[in-house]
Amino acid sequence: MIEQSVDIPGRDGPIATYIVHPERGGAHPIVVFLMDAPGIREELRDMCRRIAATGYYVMLPALYHRQGVVENLDLSAMPEAQIRERWQALMNTLTIPLVMADCEAILDFADRDPAASNGPAGAVGYCMSGPYAINLAAVHPERVAAAASIHGVRLVTDGPDSPHLVARKAKAELYFGCAEIDDHAPLEMVQVLETTLKADKVRAEVELYPDARHGFVFPSRPAFHKPSAERHWERLLDLFARNLRQRVTRI
Repeated sequence: MIEQSVDIPGRDGPIATYIVHPERGGAHPIVVFLMDAPGIREELRDMCRRIAATGYYVMLPALYHRQGVVENLDLSAMPEAQIRERWQALMNTLTIPLVMADCEAILDFADRDPAASNGPAGAVGYCMSGPYAINLAAVHPERVAAAASIHGVRLVTDGPDSPHLVARKAKAELYFGCAEIDDHAPLEMVQVLETTLKADKVRAEVELYPDARHGFVFPSRPAFHKPSAERHWERLLDLFARNLRQRVTRI
């Protein structure tokens, strides 16, 4: 595997980005991996490696770069309430347009790297970034062929960029992996999401993970649920294989 950490020029300053891809067999389809609230850490890099090992050029941008945060902060000495406040404050600095600008910059960087395919790309977002992955597919329907939201939040909002609304603009195959027990995306929200996607005839699947809680994918979280985490890997890698692996290109 080839790994690198680069500062990619962005609209609002350099975007610290971890990139990993196989040594052989390129060019590799791009997968944009969008972080959860705690931010960049080895746990996320390991997840990127798992995707890359199956044949992808995976990019993990530090979305808090505007706040000068490029690596997960060690907050272990803080009370849990203060940790949540810190994460919430950082999350509140992000907007869908800001994240889309970052994604534009990293895709532009990848398009100049011979190791990356200039064909269809994929995206996956966890927790706070679920809506970002779906919006990326909607903003770039000609480029993003597969996008997934895994225990994503704010799946149904009053805004015009709500995932349940913008999904109709995407040409990608979309996947929503939702925890059965999730205060951030309660079952009522998931039902509205699924009903709207079906009404709009969006090529999407909404899957409920029984007995799983918000954050079930991450081994370091108390909510980790190994059967659900492994199911998510099966669904995610199948999604990318169906939509990205058949059309690898480099001109």
